[in-house]
Formats: sequence, structure tokens, C-alpha cells
Amino acid sequence: MMEIWRRLCWVVVVLMILGRGEGQLKQNFYIFSCPNVEPIVRQAVMTKLSQTKVTVPATLRLFFHDCFVEGCDASIMISSPKGDAEKDAPDNQSLAGDGFDTVIKAKQAVEAMCPGVVSCADILAIAARDAVFLSGGPLFSVELGRRDGLISKASRVAGNLPQPTFDLNLLNWIFRKNNLTQTDMIALSGAHTVGFSHCGRFANRLYSFSPPSPVDPTFNQTFAKQLKAECPQNVDPNIAVPMDQVTPTVFDNLYYQHLMSGQGIFTSDQVLFTDPLSQPTVINFGTNPGNFGIAFGEAMLKLGRVGVKIGNQGEIRRDCSSFNS
Repeated sequence: MMEIWRRLCWVVVVLMILGRGEGQLKQNFYIFSCPNVEPIVRQAVMTKLSQTKVTVPATLRLFFHDCFVEGCDASIMISSPKGDAEKDAPDNQSLAGDGFDTVIKAKQAVEAMCPGVVSCADILAIAARDAVFLSGGPLFSVELGRRDGLISKASRVAGNLPQPTFDLNLLNWIFRKNNLTQTDMIALSGAHTVGFSHCGRFANRLYSFSPPSPVDPTFNQTFAKQLKAECPQNVDPNIAVPMDQVTPTVFDNLYYQHLMSGQGIFTSDQVLFTDPLSQPTVINFGTNPGNFGIAFGEAMLKLGRVGVKIGNQGEIRRDCSSFNS
């Protein structure tokens, strides 16, 4: 009887190991193969950040756009001479080059110490975490062990990224497809506390919201006038404004406080407060920065698991911008 019990225990252990998979993401994945990978990447992010504050939102947005299309596999980094890679899709053409440059510089530094070991996907995940922390945000754990993807197609982007016009139902639907909850979605939306938006992304809320009300009535009207001054009609499409007009380079919880006063830039921002189903979470995060920090870290951890390639899947790219030949 004891022998049977012992064998059953071993079966359970083996099934648990098989369920985890050989390449399961874990925090100390490179402890033997490249133990200094995280300090190396952090130094690269610090150097880039000292050159431009755009590094923070650019790197964060790059990570988000990567994970929601093909999973967190650095497919967003691929450059195609035909202009048909993921980064060439209309939804990705506004991604700032500083995010790409941060990952490329970090990869070069890692390759110098640990050639052929660390994926671009993992470097992007580490860089996104460090960008948040170095701009005043929470420090959270990053799981590693991703492989770089072998597919990068512009045609696969449409319909997989949230749009600034989305309501709560559409936001929840697109996040739910990636195993992220409404709370995760609201926490990740807090990344809009840093960065900028081109005027054209929200011009409809200022000039053509509806026939009886050209300005979206959920806007703080004083704030709407300010935005009109910064974004007049037919403005240069390259003009952008801070998503957070008070502390645009600091990762804090003011984003939620702005929503509570009608100062969300996008419809998809402001709806988080105007919809009663999401309003309590916005108030919680706006009044309790610690709660926001914890929720954001947990959501980033879950986001980093979306569609990952592990074990023998994918590859470890030598150059983040091209597949290995």
C-alpha cells in the first residue's frame, strides 16, 4: 500500500512539472546563465532616461503594444524592408523611437556580457519595469524566460489594441481576451500618468462630439478650453500634449485624480470614472497611491505572461530588430 502511495505521489510531482513546462517564466531564470542581466538593463534604461524623459512612456507603451499582439515576444521590435511588420501597422506608427532605442541599447549591453542567452522579449519586460521605478513608480517583480517570436505582421494588429474611443464594455472585452480583469485594466490605464498624446487622438471630444454638444460634456469645461488652446483645429499632427498636465514625467496616481475632476484625455480614460461599474476602483486608486502601486505591479506581472513563447518555442534573437537567419 505504501508503495502505491509513493508512486501516486511521484505521478503528481511529474504532472506538476509537465504542467509548468521546462521554460516556465520565473524571476531567477538567468541566475546561472546571465546573473547580472537586470542591473545591465537598468543601467541602459538610466542612461537613456538621462537623455530624454520620453524613455518612460515610450518603453511602457512598447511593452503593452507588444504583449497584446502575438503575446510578449518582442515581435513589435522587428523591422521589415517591405514595411509590413507589426511596428508598421497604423496603431503602432505613433510609438516613439525612444522605446525601441532603449531595448536595442540594453540588448547590446547584455550581449556583450552574455551573448545569445537573453531574449529581446525579456529585456523589454525588464526595461518597462525599470522605466516605471526610475520615474517614481512602484518596484515590482519581473518573470523571465520568454523566447522571441518568429512572426511579426502588420495585418495582425488591427482589433487587438484598445482605442481611445472605447467604452468600458469594449475595454473589458479586449483585456479579458488576454486574461486581464477590469481591475487590471484600470491599473494598467494608470500608465497614462506619464507620456503624451497627439491632438488628433482626442480632437473629436473637443470639436465634434455630437451635434448638440461639440465638446464632450464629461470634460471639465475649463480643461477643455485649455486643450483647445493647445490643440486648435487643423493643428500640426505632430503636436502632442501631456496626458498628465501636472506631473507628466512622474509615475504617480494623479491620473485617477484627474479622471475624478473630468480631466481624462481620451474617452477610454474618462469613462473609467463616469461608468459606475469602474468608478469605485478609480476613486480607490486616486485616494490610495499604495493600492494603485500594488495593483499596477500585479497587473504588469499578468500582462507579462500573455502569449509567451517558452522552452523550444521561438528563438533568442541576436539583433532585436531582425529574425535570426
